[in-house]
Amino acid sequence: MKNNNILMHGVSRSIALLVGLMAASTVMAQDWVPSRFGADDRIGAANFLNDELVLQAAELVSTGKVYSLGVETAENSPAYGNRSYNIDIVSANSQIPVGADVVTSNDERVSTSFGIGSQLDGLGHLGIGHQYYNGLTTEQIVADDGLSQLGTHTVPPIVTRGILLDMTEHFGVDMVTEGTAFNRSEIEAAAAAQGIEIRQGDVVLFHTGWMRLLGVDDQRFISAQPGPGVEGAEYLASLGVVAIGADTPALEVIPFEDPARAFAVHQTLLAKQGVYILESMNTAELAADGVQEFMFVLGQPRFKGAVQVVVNPIAIR
Repeated sequence: MKNNNILMHGVSRSIALLVGLMAASTVMAQDWVPSRFGADDRIGAANFLNDELVLQAAELVSTGKVYSLGVETAENSPAYGNRSYNIDIVSANSQIPVGADVVTSNDERVSTSFGIGSQLDGLGHLGIGHQYYNGLTTEQIVADDGLSQLGTHTVPPIVTRGILLDMTEHFGVDMVTEGTAFNRSEIEAAAAAQGIEIRQGDVVLFHTGWMRLLGVDDQRFISAQPGPGVEGAEYLASLGVVAIGADTPALEVIPFEDPARAFAVHQTLLAKQGVYILESMNTAELAADGVQEFMFVLGQPRFKGAVQVVVNPIAIR
């Protein structure tokens, strides 16, 4: 039965790839192909990272206070669609002690989608007509054991200046309501009010207060949200930011600005601009402390071929 399952999986994947290739064949090369970093590039806006940005970010550290931007992931954490996971922790009581020192240990087995909790979306996560970043097709990047290209394991460590745009301050509310889009005018106004200049190589985080809903109204939390609109995403990408994140589970504004265009901000950032997405970032403590810029540090788990991955970025003030 196991071999039959493997065979059927292979057949199903082959059919899916064939359908994808047929769809992709109808898509002409877009004006976003090749990328601004050249036809051979595979890391997108991470090309903006350099040693000088690390040194400049280190200069922002004044108090040494460290902020964890990742939320705790647990079995009842809200997750989109059929994304789910379980954690099986093996108790030491079930093991036979080893050696003269009677050594015992604990271990775990985890079956999960990496698209849960606080996460990094890689460039192979979302495409347009089966074309992904730099025009790579489904056939070129999808393999039985994960992504053969554009996997999150290839993303360089991200150490740079992070900035927090507090949209609750901008709108004068405790929590920005769902469907509220942040486009260029809102982003520029919020940055100007904070005296912040968005620069090439930055990681930009939005604080919306949306995480107030976690554990209170999880269905509302995952079904709609405030966030960047398409123009806002294009504007930030034009400034050369490396990643954009928010305290919401999908970053972009939902309901979508155009109901006919699903995840248009993801399209803009990942496929077209090579800008990474950070979802469900815990920005509350930064906002409470009035932190506007900080040293941002992310070394993601390097699961080979992962489309996205659970992360815990660090902000250092």
